[in-house]
Amino acid sequence: MKRSTGIFAALILVLAAVSMAFAAEGNARKGKYTYRAKCRTCHGATASDLSPSSKTQAEWKKIFAKPEAIKCFKDWKGVSPEDKGDIFAYLHDYAKDSPSPAKCN
Repeated sequence: MKRSTGIFAALILVLAAVSMAFAAEGNARKGKYTYRAKCRTCHGATASDLSPSSKTQAEWKKIFAKPEAIKCFKDWKGVSPEDKGDIFAYLHDYAKDSPSPAKCN
């Protein structure tokens, strides 16, 4: 009985950790607003040079894994870590290979 309780507790901890990892990625809805407010000023009114569907999900993950390598990183001074997570979630969730690729920005 104690062993099954321990296994159950371990399973709950693993599920909680996994759900927190997914929650930490950010809010795509807020990211879309933040992207429009803070990124479009440099990336054009139509965002033709940068939009969620301009890259795959794997490409967005690679880019945000090393944000200091992004050309406009020095301009991110006013962007909070939470906002960066939200922008990533927006770009990643609407990438060209996602289930819901962005059609209009």
